[in-house]
Amino acid sequence: IYVLGHGSNLLINDEGVRGAVVKLAGTELTHREFEGDWITAYGGADLGELVRECAKRSLAGLEGVAGIPGSVGGAVRMNAGGVYGDVGSAVESVMLMDSDGNVFEREKPDLQFDYRWTNITAKFILAARLKLSAGDPEQILKQIKEIWIYKKNTQPLNTKNAGCVFKNPRGLSAGALIDRAGMKGTQIGGAQVSEKHANFIVAHEGCKSADILKLINTVRQSVKEQFDVELELEVEIW
Repeated sequence: IYVLGHGSNLLINDEGVRGAVVKLAGTELTHREFEGDWITAYGGADLGELVRECAKRSLAGLEGVAGIPGSVGGAVRMNAGGVYGDVGSAVESVMLMDSDGNVFEREKPDLQFDYRWTNITAKFILAARLKLSAGDPEQILKQIKEIWIYKKNTQPLNTKNAGCVFKNPRGLSAGALIDRAGMKGTQIGGAQVSEKHANFIVAHEGCKSADILKLINTVRQSVKEQFDVELELEVEIW
């Protein structure tokens, strides 16, 4: 069983997936409930819509994930974030379901969040309970705008891509290493290392997953040979 969020940090092999792909959809699994500073966001809810709704309600704490596409469940699963913060810092508890259909809850003392990682192993993240704080709506919107401007200036937002390909090694920037390795702009088939941000691979017309996988391996090999650094994938491959 594969659980699909919005697929924004996912690469699927050209042969497809051998197994069942389940997507959380429908009102019951995509809505959001607000109770003061507390939010219950269901796994299929859109992360961007949640950030905007929090801003409208003058709730601070999720601005750091502005501009990151995806579902709430997917964002919690990988602790989505960036230089401005991550979603895990706001999570107090999660409602989970295993492959046998057993539903259970995990609260903060049992939850661990790190850089693009959590200790959640259950197949389904049905919902997350978030604790935010009252904020100045003008300041919240100002920060969201600043983050969008930063992303627009530094990332290939208007291209077909699956977000950051590699995790940043501790204390280093994957994009900077790829750039220093001379890989920016390198193209294999329809896949190309972005000229704007080297940790993004852009899919041009006719691009196949095989092209992207070959380019990923080429980039990893080049960085390993030049800097003795093993790049770990951030994008998930099915």
